[in-house]
Amino acid sequence: MVQFYQAPRFDASFAAISDATRRGVLEQLGRADASITELAARFDMTLTGMKKHVSVLEQAGLVTTEKVGRVRTCKLGGRGLEDEAAWIERYRRMWATRFAALDKVVEHLKQKEASDGRKADE
Repeated sequence: MVQFYQAPRFDASFAAISDATRRGVLEQLGRADASITELAARFDMTLTGMKKHVSVLEQAGLVTTEKVGRVRTCKLGGRGLEDEAAWIERYRRMWATRFAALDKVVEHLKQKEASDGRKADE
């Protein structure tokens, strides 16, 4: 059964991490808090561009910002991606089970083919 109870949150999370720059920002903030200016310089982009990326991460709850004077500092948000990781893990297990079953079918067909080949040679 499909569960939609977390769809908006999942949509925001997956949209946020779908971009390589935003994933890089999360990695950077995992090492240390940084200002938007520092992040923009690190990723070689404009302040406006970085603000947009940070805004997407902030809306997903993955980043928080605090303005002190003229500097807006970014840090990792209060929530992680545990629920999203659990969702992905369920699908990983499902696919692993399906691939294991497929491997068994292929192995069975190979054995059958090999035994049929031996019978034809006899």
